[in-house]
Amino acid sequence: MTEALGFDGKVAIITGAGGGLGRQHALLMASRGALVVVNDLGGAVDGTGSNKGAADKVVDEIKALGGEAVADTNSVATADGGEAIVQSALDAFGTVDIVINNAGILRDKAFHNMDESLVDPVFDVHLKGAFNVTGPAFRVMREKGYGRIISTSSAAGIFGNFGQANYGAAKMGLVGFTRVLAVEGARFNIAANAIAPIALTRMTEDLLGDLGEKLQPDYVAPLVTFLAHESCDATGRVFSVGGGRVAEVFIGECQGFTDANLSPESVRDNWSTICDRDGYAVPAQIAEETKMFVDALR
Repeated sequence: MTEALGFDGKVAIITGAGGGLGRQHALLMASRGALVVVNDLGGAVDGTGSNKGAADKVVDEIKALGGEAVADTNSVATADGGEAIVQSALDAFGTVDIVINNAGILRDKAFHNMDESLVDPVFDVHLKGAFNVTGPAFRVMREKGYGRIISTSSAAGIFGNFGQANYGAAKMGLVGFTRVLAVEGARFNIAANAIAPIALTRMTEDLLGDLGEKLQPDYVAPLVTFLAHESCDATGRVFSVGGGRVAEVFIGECQGFTDANLSPESVRDNWSTICDRDGYAVPAQIAEETKMFVDALR
């Protein structure tokens, strides 16, 4: 029998935890000893409005199960809100060990009909929201020499999806965000990873149809809980998860074609070599990708 993963009083901030995926993350981690800040503005799927009862309800669920949690209703969309969320953790529990960037909204529309009213709020919650919350928490983590950060990306950003240029761009931005945090956090024992979940939530219930029953949000929480655990040394990586399936997603680079006299015509004539995926590499950071150029140019 393998030993269960416990959190022994580790402090976790989980944004967007008033329902859906975030609620499941909070319930599972709290059941294993984590002290949880349940953050949720309680707004609609498009980010409008607020309902302060959403976070309180999840805190009540956690306490009823014997766990410890506090509610926070600040918005991730502003720097002040991010600071306040982290301060809630410091006030209640004295530190921050884990940040799970899960808060999100949807404002879908075909790109040719998209304007800033659909772009800015999505960027503010998904991408800037991760900056706003993780920033002050990262400083605490650097000081203590420990941290785990999990950000919620999406297949819509990694692979593309119609009507979600705003959402997809923000979600792929979180992959870049994660990769840089992994590099900068390495010497401080701070690991950063991203997930691309598929699950039945308020944001997806109109999209999944009959498949939704097999994609309950509680299937995502086990991966997030493992990535948040001190025994997990994975960092700078992206994982697809849903319905009991977990798979790593990676960015690879072909060996390519090198020509000191590169021209449009030589690009054209060697296109198959440029795009040949045999022997591809998976650089962990920019230094490894740069080495591919160094080796090719020698």
